[in-house]
Amino acid sequence: MAEEYGEPAKFDPKFKGPIKKRGCTDIICCILFMIFILGYIGVGIIAWLYGDPRQVIYPRNSTGSYCGFGANSDKPFVLYFDLLKCLTGTNILAASMNGLQCPTTQVCVAECPQYFRAVIPIGVPEKVYNQTFCQPSINLTTTKLSVSEIASKELCPVFLVPSKPIFNRCFPQVDLTFPSDFTIDNMSSNATKNQITDAAKTIANSLNFQNLSKKIFEDFANSWSWILIALGIAMLVSLLFLILLRFTAGILVWVLIIGVIGVIGYGIYHCYMEYTNTTTTFNQVGFNPDLSVYFHVKETWLGILIVLAVVEVILLLLLLFLRKRILIAIALIKEASKAIGHIMSALFYPLFTFVLLVVCVAYWGITALYLATAGGPMFIVSVTNSSTPGCGDIKGNDSCDPTTFNASNYRNGSCPDVRCIFYKYETEGLVLTNIFNLQIYNVFGFLWCINFVIALGQCVLAGAFASYYWAFHKPKDIPYFPVSAAFMRTLRYHTGSLAFGSLILTIVQMIRIILEYLDHKLKGAQNPCTRFLMCCLKCCFWCLEKFIKFLNRNAYIMIAVYGKNFCVSAKNAFKLLMRNIVRVVVLDKVTDLLIFFGKLIVVGGVGVLAFFFFSGRLPIPGDTFKSPTLNYYWIPILTVVVGSYIISQGFFSVYNMCVDTLFLCFLEDLERNDGSAEKPYYMPKSLMKILNKKNRPPEAEGKKKKKK
Repeated sequence: MAEEYGEPAKFDPKFKGPIKKRGCTDIICCILFMIFILGYIGVGIIAWLYGDPRQVIYPRNSTGSYCGFGANSDKPFVLYFDLLKCLTGTNILAASMNGLQCPTTQVCVAECPQYFRAVIPIGVPEKVYNQTFCQPSINLTTTKLSVSEIASKELCPVFLVPSKPIFNRCFPQVDLTFPSDFTIDNMSSNATKNQITDAAKTIANSLNFQNLSKKIFEDFANSWSWILIALGIAMLVSLLFLILLRFTAGILVWVLIIGVIGVIGYGIYHCYMEYTNTTTTFNQVGFNPDLSVYFHVKETWLGILIVLAVVEVILLLLLLFLRKRILIAIALIKEASKAIGHIMSALFYPLFTFVLLVVCVAYWGITALYLATAGGPMFIVSVTNSSTPGCGDIKGNDSCDPTTFNASNYRNGSCPDVRCIFYKYETEGLVLTNIFNLQIYNVFGFLWCINFVIALGQCVLAGAFASYYWAFHKPKDIPYFPVSAAFMRTLRYHTGSLAFGSLILTIVQMIRIILEYLDHKLKGAQNPCTRFLMCCLKCCFWCLEKFIKFLNRNAYIMIAVYGKNFCVSAKNAFKLLMRNIVRVVVLDKVTDLLIFFGKLIVVGGVGVLAFFFFSGRLPIPGDTFKSPTLNYYWIPILTVVVGSYIISQGFFSVYNMCVDTLFLCFLEDLERNDGSAEKPYYMPKSLMKILNKKNRPPEAEGKKKKKK
């Protein structure tokens, strides 16, 4: 093992913990990262210059102007003159949210119509139409156009029905009850009452999120204070659990181990009872697509019994032969609790990491939104009815400006049904033709920044906890402000190494994203062979990502301690772990078991408490602590559960990093030192007792030399 994975570390009398005098590492990668960040900022500037998120926030009218913005700031809603045209070939939600406008006139209005009105093609226009819902280009009191001409040119809506705004679009109400005298003339595209009702129902089924979103917002408004209290409880429980591990880690680990063995033992007993009480055999059932049938077959329970028995025997043998290594893991876990107790500021460092992650996510999201809305709107000439005389040869290829377009001037007014409508967003030009490439750059930058921030947090915490382990007299020799010192040291000397490690991880993650994209695009055209190959590739890169994360984590610990570059640190960490592979596996699994149990206590306990409180099943006398009235009590419960998991993840990530750092330092301590006065162990006495080792005082060393 020593020859294959290198020689053990040699004693260095100058080594007293994390190296103070160190130089910058991986400078080339640091420069590359800085250049990439400048490019990423450039992408954000380009997106800001070319993008217009108003395309998503505000609807447009027929002239391309935004409703609820600028000159139309007092008119936030858009009214479709003939909404039935929006339902032909294009989903109304997609048409509304992506800016794809319907082939009918749209105007900005201050409020949606609340009454029925059908146009009768006789009379004075100002008495037939409502100026509020007509195009601004026409004045009903001074126009010389007849009612029929106004309707044919779609200067005013032919009919109005009670509507309500959904995503700032006026859509008919679902429960419409038409008056008996409501009739629509033929000049309004033959719309009928049933068609309008069906259209309203279709829209409601597609856009029924508004009421839900309002109710969810109301629930948050009524319960936000209780949600904060629940999250505070989750924080206290997480902190209390980490403190209690210092005193109960050993008992808790053995309880969990015995509990797992007991559960499997009960599973064996249950399978045996089912096997003896079941009379149906596999030959009697044969092949059956209903898998539940096989749970009434003797062979099924026999197979499960054999598997559980094998697992039980393996666990008992591992427990018998690895008991000393389990004791080492327990001692390290206890020591991690002590280290966190002496460096309490480490528990608050995840808040800083969280803020940086929020900044990265926000920058990525805003840049992606601006890039997605880059390019101005383009308008083309279109006709509502190609059978109208003079309109048959209009193909819709001519571009137009909706602010100056006049149907009567187009081709000398030969086609009265022509109009200027929205076509698409501009895609020509150097920037607009490379929007997809810029989005890829944005995703790559997002992943690299996220991985760098996580790597920075791991290296900083590793440096702080390494300074604790290599303090010979604890806590007297622990340096002041170990977290801030490790942070400054990491940023000053090892930005390049962190960028290098996070770049490798980012490349693997990008490959996984590309594979997922190809799998989604080619899903319908794949044969079984290509599906199997794609599945294998996805599985391999998933495993590779997990391995790189594990290797990077330990490399950052070695960087924090010794200050060497990433490749050397990763190689040394890998060889050190491979020389102690059994201890690594045992510690990793024991720690994972404890952390899983801790998360289960925090998330499960707080979640159950939130369920009983918000559902009103927790009887509390008085009105002070009475649960709020909610539309959906699962909204605050889900928020509390997710928030509790994030909080517990933050606390336990610090704890996990502490255990890993102390473990690597412990392995280095075993290889470097032998307990003599010149080379004393830095490990706690609990570990030395388990390993039957101790530090010999100088007097004992002197007597030993005299005897020789």
